[in-house]
Amino acid sequence: MGNDVTELIDVKIDGRTVQVPNGTLIIRAAEKAGVIIPRFCDHPLLKPVAACRQCLVEVARPGRDGTVAKMPMPLPACAERVGPGTEVYTQRSSEVAAKAQEGVMEFLLLNHPLDCPICDKGGECPLQNQAMTNGRTNSRFTDEKRTFPKPLQVAPSILLDRDRCVLCQRCARFQKEIAGDPFIQLQGRAGGAPGYHVHALHGSQMGQFDAAGLDFCESDGSHPEIHSNGYSDPFGKPGIAEGYEAGPLSVGEADVEGRLFTSYFSGNTVQICPVGALTSSSYRFRARPFDLRSVPSVATQDASGAATRLDVRRAELVRVQAGEDSEINEEWITDKERWGFTWQNDAKRLKKARVDGAEVGYLDALRAAADGVKRAKENGGVAVLTGGRLPMEDAYAYSKFARVVLGTNDIDFRTRPASAEEDAFLASTVAGSGLGVTYTDLENAAHVLTVGFEAEEECGNVFLRLRKAVLAGKTSVSVLAPFASEGTKKLSARLIPTIPGDEACVLDALSAGEETYDALASGGIILLGERAGEMPGALSAALRLAERTGARLAWIPRRAGDRGALDVGAAPNLLPGGRPVVVTAAREEVAEKWGVDSLPENPGRSTEQILAAVKSGELAGVILAGVDMADLPAGADVALEAASFVLSLEVRESDVSAAADVVLPVAPPSEKGGSFVNWEGRIRPFGQALTSVAKPDRVVLNDLAEECGYELGLPTLADAVREVTSFLGYEGARLKAPGESARLLEPLVQPNVRVASWKLMLGADSLVAAEPTLAGAARAPYAVVSESTARSAGLTGERVTVTGDGGSLDLPLRIDSQMPDAVVWIPQNFQGCRLADLGVQAGQTVTLSSSSEVTQ
Repeated sequence: MGNDVTELIDVKIDGRTVQVPNGTLIIRAAEKAGVIIPRFCDHPLLKPVAACRQCLVEVARPGRDGTVAKMPMPLPACAERVGPGTEVYTQRSSEVAAKAQEGVMEFLLLNHPLDCPICDKGGECPLQNQAMTNGRTNSRFTDEKRTFPKPLQVAPSILLDRDRCVLCQRCARFQKEIAGDPFIQLQGRAGGAPGYHVHALHGSQMGQFDAAGLDFCESDGSHPEIHSNGYSDPFGKPGIAEGYEAGPLSVGEADVEGRLFTSYFSGNTVQICPVGALTSSSYRFRARPFDLRSVPSVATQDASGAATRLDVRRAELVRVQAGEDSEINEEWITDKERWGFTWQNDAKRLKKARVDGAEVGYLDALRAAADGVKRAKENGGVAVLTGGRLPMEDAYAYSKFARVVLGTNDIDFRTRPASAEEDAFLASTVAGSGLGVTYTDLENAAHVLTVGFEAEEECGNVFLRLRKAVLAGKTSVSVLAPFASEGTKKLSARLIPTIPGDEACVLDALSAGEETYDALASGGIILLGERAGEMPGALSAALRLAERTGARLAWIPRRAGDRGALDVGAAPNLLPGGRPVVVTAAREEVAEKWGVDSLPENPGRSTEQILAAVKSGELAGVILAGVDMADLPAGADVALEAASFVLSLEVRESDVSAAADVVLPVAPPSEKGGSFVNWEGRIRPFGQALTSVAKPDRVVLNDLAEECGYELGLPTLADAVREVTSFLGYEGARLKAPGESARLLEPLVQPNVRVASWKLMLGADSLVAAEPTLAGAARAPYAVVSESTARSAGLTGERVTVTGDGGSLDLPLRIDSQMPDAVVWIPQNFQGCRLADLGVQAGQTVTLSSSSEVTQ
């Protein structure tokens, strides 16, 4: 590819000359000149549409004879581009532009309710601000204003007040252009749709095309019937609509409550709405912007590292907004991040420490915990399971506590199956490697191949950046998966249909002349999700493919704290900074910094191995930090019941805290400072938004270490940051990269089929369950099979029963023509639909039957 050279030209704006690239929008050129032109529909990340007309300016351009002359009428600055010799006269220098903007503002306010005192947008509203600066001082409108029934629920978490809407269409444009989920559209034109009976609209309006919800009516004034499914199409017949396309819902298009699935990113429409038309149902009427104290923060729900803003009122976190960071999330976050924060202080919040189920004081619980740890250490040892929700500094405290206090390498941040291959891959390629592949690299890559990774479900901002690049024609995507998910379709990705367990063979089979291989060889990137670690040989095959093609590799975990936990040594084979446990020099370096004589030299156990050892009595105790029982492998509850001592450091009540002998409450992210490391390897610090009596994990561990007779040296965040920083930049010996060979799949014995699975963004996660409107927006679970598999299993109805060694699940059935035969896909962790309940893991076998054939 050649270098793109952008021609710079001189443009005059209000008499001032500025240099901008040829073809720059006038509104952007004005910003560079320091001139702000009022606007509503314009957004730098959306395509220009000139819908609101608030940015009208006078424009002069050279004619054929070279004479610069003004256009006969004002033009929208958000849609017109500059060229050589262009002159722009904004409201600051042109009476015509000022009058035009004043007229548009007056028009927009004709039917506006002017309910600023009760509007959620009041105090941060562009319409409010610009009405003062670019509008009339009084209204000439004396007639009755147009009104609508309100609010209209366009999504489980979003309410629409149509009388406030200025029809800028930012919401519809975002959903279509950025998210790929056009669930909201502009309905109607002027007074209605001539030629049809259903035309008595109250003018143009935003919404889902549901005649009953939008209050359409017949010519005689009668209203459309509300049908049993709760929806009616534009002509009053049963139906539902995606934007403007009416029709019945198919499997996979509905949410858990049977409505149209809207989007994982719908909350961004509320934030970019320039008026108070779109509001959050959970924040509505909770606060005014001038009542809030805002603290910059980062994403806690996935590994994106997205910038966020926490809004606090009266010592309560009431809102999370997207922050602006052009290198990471631009201006977007997922709905899970935006609304999934209520778990931090809901009814299940642990207020006091507990010993054997009884509430006690902190010091009493600390002594009981220390006694339990000492006994368990003497009787077989204590292991640590940290999970992936911890900031890097807290994960570091657990890593240090395990080695210094417990004298063990039995610590793991993974709450899923692991393997020696993954251990070697993470140690050789990921841990302590610093900043690697970035969002910018993804946007500019010739091709991106994903393996064991569903971008829309597992890291929303990666999905948005990939989709942006695909729509811009910069990159293309291939997905190694059993079937094309909705996210795959939105990326226009090439599906490489793969049987679970056969990923390594498929990767090794890619060669020159094949579309994906050649694209990777032209400057591609391979994205490996954490699920690739559960696919035998896949990580090794991906490394071989990267070597053959010259493509770069990146590992993307699901949780915000996973990469940081790996980097600070919360893993059985690694010490902080990616230092291998088995390397003597690395151990001695860490021991010296920690002020101890020596460290355990044998690699520890993984999560599965720890639970098995606890169950058998080989390990006596276990410490768990922010881990849900639903996250852990099947049988975890039995293992914890068999342990002689269980200590839980937790924010809220859970199955794990109920099984613990001692529970020590700790602070959630909003009540402590720290940093997460995102999938890029970029450290993302965040500040403390709320003051609390709850202590961070690192402080509790520091106190517990003292009670056990050890010095952890982490009483403050500054101490933890200083120690973590000292371990960065390790350049010593590393473990060898894995070299597992691809293994052929064993033949299936009828009627068995292999199960494929991944976690949906909104599932049975306790962090989601605490916010009802968010939980209600989750995709409805279903099972996917090929037509041949359905026929072989005798599936004739609309539902299927999937049966494993541990139980059965009954799900709606979806037939997919691209699905490999003898494979079924089901969600991994959903309310009432957990893969662990079947007693199997992805890649193992289950049987299928029609629901009617199963005896209840």
